[in-house]
Amino acid sequence: MAEHKAMADPNSIVLPPEKLPVEDVESPRKRPPRNKYAFACAILASMTSILLGYDVGVMSGAAMYIKKDLHLNDVEEEVMVGIINLYSLLGSAVAGRTSDWVGRRYTMVIAGAIFFSGAILMGFAPNYAFLMFGRFIAGIGVGYALMIAPVYTAEVSPASARGFLTSFPEVFINFGVLLGYVSNYGFSKLPLTLGWRFMLGIGCVPSVLLAAGVLAMPESPRWLVMQGRLGEAKRVLQRTSDSSEEADLRLADIKSAAGIPDTCNDEVVTVTRQKSHGEGVWRELLLHPTPAVRHVLIAAVGIHFFQQASGIDAVVLYSPHIFEKAGVKSSDHKLLATIAVGFCKTVFILVSTFFLDRVGRRPLLLTSVAGMIISLTALASGLTIIDHSSEKMTWAIGLCIAMTLTFVASFSIGLGPIAWVYSSEIFPLRLRAQGASIGVGVNRATSGLITMTFLSLSKGITIGGAFFLYAAVAAIAWAFFFTALPETQGRTLEDMQGLFGSLTGWRAVARKLKMEAIEDGKHHGDGGDGGGHVQLATNGRADYPNQI
Repeated sequence: MAEHKAMADPNSIVLPPEKLPVEDVESPRKRPPRNKYAFACAILASMTSILLGYDVGVMSGAAMYIKKDLHLNDVEEEVMVGIINLYSLLGSAVAGRTSDWVGRRYTMVIAGAIFFSGAILMGFAPNYAFLMFGRFIAGIGVGYALMIAPVYTAEVSPASARGFLTSFPEVFINFGVLLGYVSNYGFSKLPLTLGWRFMLGIGCVPSVLLAAGVLAMPESPRWLVMQGRLGEAKRVLQRTSDSSEEADLRLADIKSAAGIPDTCNDEVVTVTRQKSHGEGVWRELLLHPTPAVRHVLIAAVGIHFFQQASGIDAVVLYSPHIFEKAGVKSSDHKLLATIAVGFCKTVFILVSTFFLDRVGRRPLLLTSVAGMIISLTALASGLTIIDHSSEKMTWAIGLCIAMTLTFVASFSIGLGPIAWVYSSEIFPLRLRAQGASIGVGVNRATSGLITMTFLSLSKGITIGGAFFLYAAVAAIAWAFFFTALPETQGRTLEDMQGLFGSLTGWRAVARKLKMEAIEDGKHHGDGGDGGGHVQLATNGRADYPNQI
């Protein structure tokens, strides 16, 4: 049949199926349907992120009652609220190596088991010291969950839906925050000594559901290849790819990245210990990085730092305090207002998931941060006006509430999910687990710094001054993202190396790759016309040099 087609159309070029580029497997004119199996795997993996979201949301309201019951001062309160982020550093640092040893799937089980223990300890805490120990245990579980969910989802997702599926961890963080807010309101009617204990202890339920759900998930195909289990990896890829041709192409790319010959099709092969368990990765990442690895690391660290340094966790954790400063005095009204914050975050994160693979990472990211700058500046102005007024100013209260909602909406539609999507997809296979753990570490350390200093900062430079500071940080973030972060939409995980290597020179590389893709489309008879869309996901082994 191939010969007859070639004779009928002398301008066409017939390639064997295993050599077809991704854009020929699926026409750029028509997006492939969502892979339901990959979708289900991403849902189950992302449930781990509920653990962090619930803790953040529930602590925002529980802190008010814990402060009253245990007679805490402001410093003890902000340390209690924010310390879990620092504790999670240990979890995220260990999770990278753990996932390379036991696999991505069982690392999620470990995350759920640790958080379950922490939630039980917090629920039964008789005093402040015991409560802090419970938060230490829960923090390790949170660190595990934050690191592994986006890595697993990125590794199991087809390129056509990777942005959509890899944004799920952020979706579930927001869903967890909303659950925490609702829990606060529901248990606030209980006696003081019981209410906050139920708020914290009920957090063990999501971790049990998580451990049960993980049993239905396959292992990451990339981890399986790193262990030499090619047969299992191929079967997982067949179920999580948009077509069998794409599955073969993804397997070939992973084998190439793992140093396994493309011609090797054995069920099980021997892989050197260093490659299979990640030895030498930290040296490659931190001590002797190539220019491309250095660029990737700066991009991942930068996006995670600015995600938290712009003040999102201060708003989410201290929203009752912010609304009180804005003039909302009733505890019920403050908790209801925080539920509105959680609802707004959840709705807009869901909206963002449908745009990540259509609009791209950079447009959403830059638009999101611009909205954050405007809303933070307006919120700071409103709080400053209220702080200097002796009368109740209804319009200023309304402005503060509206700008708080606008800020979390702007964050959730771009910077929130993209930090996790971007950092999980730019690292090459061998560096991915540890690279992602560095990003999580920076994220949690920055969040801990922000949440453990917010009350003191608000007293030192006023609450309005604190939000003016966050607005300035967001402006610096916008400049960094515009300058240093290339677009990664549509590229396979193994084929993005060509974009990285120069913090400011990547645009020229991107233009060159786009022109090559257009020329390649013409070469294969597409005329370069993809309905205005150029699919840049290519096999990368022949067309683009491996720079990492």
